[in-house]
Amino acid sequence: MTAVPARVRAYVACVVGAALLCLLPLPGARAPWWAALLLALLYAGCERAARSRLAGISQPAGTFYPVLLAGAFLLPAPVAALVAVPGALLSHVEHRPVAVRRIWRAAQLVVGVWAAAEVHRLLGGRDAVAEGDVPYALGPAGAAVLAFCLVLALLDGGILAVAERVPVRRAWRGLVARSLAPIAVHGLAGLMMAVLWRSPYGPVAALLVLLPMCVSWWAFAQYHRERGAHQATIRALVQAVDIKDGYTRGHSERVGHASMMIARELGMDDERVEVLRFAGILHDVGKLGVPTRLLRKDGPLTPEERRVIELHPEYGHEMVRGIGFLGEARAAVLHHHERLDGSGYPYGLTGRQIPESARVVAVADAFDAMTSTRSYSRARPVPVALAELERCAGSQFDPAMVTALVEAVGRSGWRPAVTAGDEEVRDRTGATRVPRPGAPVAGRPGAHR
Repeated sequence: MTAVPARVRAYVACVVGAALLCLLPLPGARAPWWAALLLALLYAGCERAARSRLAGISQPAGTFYPVLLAGAFLLPAPVAALVAVPGALLSHVEHRPVAVRRIWRAAQLVVGVWAAAEVHRLLGGRDAVAEGDVPYALGPAGAAVLAFCLVLALLDGGILAVAERVPVRRAWRGLVARSLAPIAVHGLAGLMMAVLWRSPYGPVAALLVLLPMCVSWWAFAQYHRERGAHQATIRALVQAVDIKDGYTRGHSERVGHASMMIARELGMDDERVEVLRFAGILHDVGKLGVPTRLLRKDGPLTPEERRVIELHPEYGHEMVRGIGFLGEARAAVLHHHERLDGSGYPYGLTGRQIPESARVVAVADAFDAMTSTRSYSRARPVPVALAELERCAGSQFDPAMVTALVEAVGRSGWRPAVTAGDEEVRDRTGATRVPRPGAPVAGRPGAHR
């Protein structure tokens, strides 16, 4: 856990402590342990299969929540909570630290399932399940599902606030709304499993409920494969730009990250944040249509050469306009060099005529250009770059986007990258220079290529 910040370790330790308290009554619990073992094996096997290489994708957590919720409807709370532990501890984890992520997931699920089982018990749901009284069982089951959803959202928002220093209100915004509907469907499937489990047909009939869940998982897998193909398309385009314009290698990814920071600060939903990230990554894809000698030219550009370079937004828009999943990112590719005062290009749009996505990317693009060393300019310190953006807010940049970036960088920091590592930087006349502080690099249209 050495790579995990102390505040995150403390938060995870608190959740693990809460999980252990939930499991504390286990030694004295009276329960059908064979049923708990069967459900635990079923959950672990299904989750592992969903994330296996054979499946071809890495499924998000929660694919087989019906098994956990069936346990909450059938078993005492500590025993039901234990069902989640083997599957969580053996699950496939893509990102490091693996052990911490597995422990966190196990503790989160233990607390969530325990809360659901307790709510279900207190409302008399177990008697309704045992008697097969489905209409009456719906009420306690719905309350249990709500408790499960609230606990997961509370803990997810907490880890987001602690790990990424996201404001608490924004960390929890929308978590319950986004997860309640799918978890409610899983809860209904879990209730059907529990009722059939206690019926004369037994566990075998209960397992049939998982068949539609497997079909839904397969459909979701196709969506993730398609999404993976989208990502591969974007990576290929960006790599082509990086190869062609070596001085700006990595620039696209950083602009995508900065665009995402701005979008989150503005409170955009996750789907728009992802689209804005794509917009930032692909904003310079039109450079593939610009002669390489112009992109790598060290000396000053002639007016004709500058006009050729300023065609790259239109080239880029032509390249991506047929890619439907990019949505408003396509407008950002076309308009990210427009200025609020109308002196930008390619169309000289003003103010709100410029699409919001383009106004976000314009700020992210200029910020990374100023904080990265290139063939024609030395990197500026982050505070200087932010001050320059604020100076140009209202004339070149949207003040709201600038403010969002300043606040996001102030909270999360920024790691500027050197893209041309010479100790001395040549200007467009070939002379060695160091830019004077406050020089209006961001203030000129087309000041960065």
